[in-house]
Amino acid sequence: MQKLYKGFLLFLACCILLAAGCAAWLWQKSAGSVPVLNYHQINDTEQNPLTVNTEQFEQQMKYLADNGYHTITPAEMIEAWEKGTQLPSHPVILTFDDGYLDNYRYAFPILEKYQLKATIFLITDYVSTYPNYLTWENASEMQKSGLINFESHTLSHVELTKTDSEKDTIHQLLDSREALEYRLKKPVRFIAYPCGSYDEEVERLTKEAGYRGAFTVNYGLASPDEQRFILDRIPIFGCNSHTFLRFKIRLVLAPLLSPLSSWKNELEKNNHPWLANLITIP
Repeated sequence: MQKLYKGFLLFLACCILLAAGCAAWLWQKSAGSVPVLNYHQINDTEQNPLTVNTEQFEQQMKYLADNGYHTITPAEMIEAWEKGTQLPSHPVILTFDDGYLDNYRYAFPILEKYQLKATIFLITDYVSTYPNYLTWENASEMQKSGLINFESHTLSHVELTKTDSEKDTIHQLLDSREALEYRLKKPVRFIAYPCGSYDEEVERLTKEAGYRGAFTVNYGLASPDEQRFILDRIPIFGCNSHTFLRFKIRLVLAPLLSPLSSWKNELEKNNHPWLANLITIP
């Protein structure tokens, strides 16, 4: 019995060492990677999975400011990777998809309070068109603050893998970029794929349309080893409760959790849902 007990302890110690070794390898592998946080709506009225309420959002932004995180833009990240220059300590990119009016009313004042930069991916045909989306005047004011950067989320939020033709895909990619550059008088070189939908053809056309990089909604860190047109982000949505705890877990443990998320997605794609369900991602 004592021999069996010692064997169990040895096995347990080996498992712990293996887990620690894997964790250390994943942390080392993430060196140079950047967490790109992905938000949508910030308000106190909507109860959908895409919304973070203002109190929780401020708590999250205060956490970043108090813990030495430095907000950067996608262009600053790519420049550092390509030129080999050093990023600031604890770099993070804040992104908002779609361009909701509440980004101006509620998120922007909080970002100003903590002097945090953010990038908003705009659906250009929705700007100054629908009442719950930004106007060009809003966008101009935010951009003048020096804190808010605008990039493309296509013309009309169509999934780029489901357009009627290659011509339609190019129209969504190219004309949204040109509209933003005309309205905001700035170069636009990044895009967030609507619904995170992409394939090799979409990647090729995005590059040909003059973009330097594109973001998905796949959970993970944006890595210098990653293909520039399938950059991962950390979605801060999908759950209406315990948002701050979930936020901290997703941010801090991303180097460990993102491989699990990738394995879960692969299992689902390969028709192994029961195995995928065994992997729980906060």
